[in-house]
Amino acid sequence: MTGVDAMLPLPRRGFLAGGAGLVVSLALPIGADAAEKEAAGPNAERLDSWLAVGADGNVTASVGKIDAGLGIPTAFTQIVADELDVPMERIHIRMGDTATTVDQRGTGSSNGITTGGSALRLAAAQARAFLLARAAERLAVPVEQLQTRDGRVLVKADPGRSLSYAELLANGRFDIGVDAHAKPAFKDPREYRYVGRPLPRADIEAKATARFRYMVDFRLPGMVHARVLRPPTAGARLLGVQTMPETPGFIRLVTLGNFVAVVCEQEAQAVKAAKQARLNWSEPTFAFPATYDALYQTLRTGPAQGSKVDRSSGDVDAALKTASRTVQAWYEYPFQSHASMGPACAVAQIENQAVTVWMGGQKPYPLRKAVAELLGRPQAQVRVIWLPGPGSYGANDADDAAIDAVVIAREVGRPVRVQYDRSDATAWDPKGPPGVFRMRGGLDAGGRVCAFDFHSRGFSGRTRPSGTSHFGDSLASQLIGGHQTHSEALYQISADGYDFEHKRVGGELLPWGQSLATGLRTAHLRDPDGMATCFASESFVDELAFAAHADPVEFRLRHLSEPRHAAVVRAAAERAGWTPRVGPQAAASAGVLRGRGIAYAPRNGAVVAVVAEVEVDAASGQWRATRFVVAHDCGMVVNPRSLAGVIESNILMSLSRARHEEVRFDEHSVRSVDWATYPILDMTEVPDAIDVVLVGNKPGRSYGAGEPTTRPMGAALGNALFDATGRRLRRIPFTPERVLAALKNPPSAA
Repeated sequence: MTGVDAMLPLPRRGFLAGGAGLVVSLALPIGADAAEKEAAGPNAERLDSWLAVGADGNVTASVGKIDAGLGIPTAFTQIVADELDVPMERIHIRMGDTATTVDQRGTGSSNGITTGGSALRLAAAQARAFLLARAAERLAVPVEQLQTRDGRVLVKADPGRSLSYAELLANGRFDIGVDAHAKPAFKDPREYRYVGRPLPRADIEAKATARFRYMVDFRLPGMVHARVLRPPTAGARLLGVQTMPETPGFIRLVTLGNFVAVVCEQEAQAVKAAKQARLNWSEPTFAFPATYDALYQTLRTGPAQGSKVDRSSGDVDAALKTASRTVQAWYEYPFQSHASMGPACAVAQIENQAVTVWMGGQKPYPLRKAVAELLGRPQAQVRVIWLPGPGSYGANDADDAAIDAVVIAREVGRPVRVQYDRSDATAWDPKGPPGVFRMRGGLDAGGRVCAFDFHSRGFSGRTRPSGTSHFGDSLASQLIGGHQTHSEALYQISADGYDFEHKRVGGELLPWGQSLATGLRTAHLRDPDGMATCFASESFVDELAFAAHADPVEFRLRHLSEPRHAAVVRAAAERAGWTPRVGPQAAASAGVLRGRGIAYAPRNGAVVAVVAEVEVDAASGQWRATRFVVAHDCGMVVNPRSLAGVIESNILMSLSRARHEEVRFDEHSVRSVDWATYPILDMTEVPDAIDVVLVGNKPGRSYGAGEPTTRPMGAALGNALFDATGRRLRRIPFTPERVLAALKNPPSAA
């Protein structure tokens, strides 16, 4: 099936977005025969909550995930098509609708394929077994003499005797349970027709031809438009309204505590009204550190609210005292914004017995709970429907927009569309947390690491939780006041597979709850804390290699006994044509310094190594990454073509974070409000080549692939810049100004 249907503004219907070979159906209508059974919501223990076969033989696969732009619906289709023996073009994927898909919380932690794909694979395998058993009864033939093909069960010796899946089911339903602990007869991977093939993503054609429908395109009859007005400074209180908007179409100024929004009949009117409103605000009630130097000093020395040792072996302190050589350093990482390419948008409709919210975030199921809590209704009356947004890799502004829409809809009694502007998105989205990292290490006489001590100090990445499960988790609730937040302690802990004899990895958290009603709330950003912690850990491993007069690749392999980890390091070095060295190259040609660096990291079962190559202008400090080599082991790869795209986009996003991204602020407010004050990577900075080497791709388990490449990027670039300049940069981002300042200092000593 091809083409894209227009959005349909009906309470139980969204839109179809797809391309050749796949239809991703978001909030499909529920037929009368199924509505009664689904009234209580999909049940993960019932096969019909995952799969349905229509009278035409088309299959609808429902999964509690969303697609943040990585193309997982195509992979889901490949999985179901192979395991159920149905052509891909006859499979529809339904995602992220709390009324029609199983609660899998949503997508996060790179779990789209690991939990969504595995659930669909299990459901499809059990469905195929059920269909074979039923066909055996109908055809009076032993199951062993049957086979499935293209949505039918056939007699092997007489393929003319067959039954379609639709013929074997009553009303397209299975009416059986799903046994999550069963071990069904999964397809032999040698029989796969789709899994493992580099098939094109089904959504690209519609996106490339501007026919794809996003959250911002959604409309409801009779809906009104709202714009929010945030406090000008941290902790400012609304004292009153000085001037009301006078624009035509103005409906109301909603004020609840320090939450303010203008509501108008049309979007352009709301934009104008937001500019016309004049509000009286109090002075700020508290101050941020004025500069990053002040922030990092606070993080180094401020009182902690908690500490944690994540893992420990041996006696690190004693080993440091007896080491032949010791090395120590501090690394620093800033606030970073999601700065999604488009600001958030959401629509909310409140009716007598039904509340429907359309949103573009990652976790519609927790949001349903928060909306029910806000309105004092049972969750059964709340439906949250995901529609594709501008991309979200963690807790960006999408959930806040959805809660804003519900609050305003409750006040005005009409369906409400909330659209943020660029300043709202960049200044007020939750931020990836800053941190400082004290690294200490010791080497024995043979050049092996005898002590390794990683200690972080920073703010929790879940001061604003990863899912909006409670109204108090939202920005609106914090501005209105009187609601409990549900912050969590997320320590900034590194991950690695080094078998150092004496090793300690831990950290401390500093309080940051006062930030909740501000633009410096902290939340998880892509690979939460992974890029920051790996920047410190893998840069320091390079420092230890330098101190040991060892090649960085050989030094890592010397301390890696896990075969998968060692394999990715070797694969990256081999593809990059790594030349062993025991110190920085720091050799200039026509004023250009060139270098390469390596870093590796595991993440939730996946393992990645990155080699970065850079060129630095010695006179200005300007630099660019020219090439990346990524060795990537995420287990079985469903779609190599999509995976390559995910890895490449990960490289570019992470390069942007390492080169440019640093939220600017002063004592009382966030100053990063647009692309000028929060610059990101541009087309002139895209590397010449990104080489991807897939390691360990064999039938079996798939691990998450959406985030792992992020993790080693900061360290790989920092190590490459050290190789080029002989100077160690220990603060991200690596701006040209910082590179130039480093070049004016003496080279780093071995």
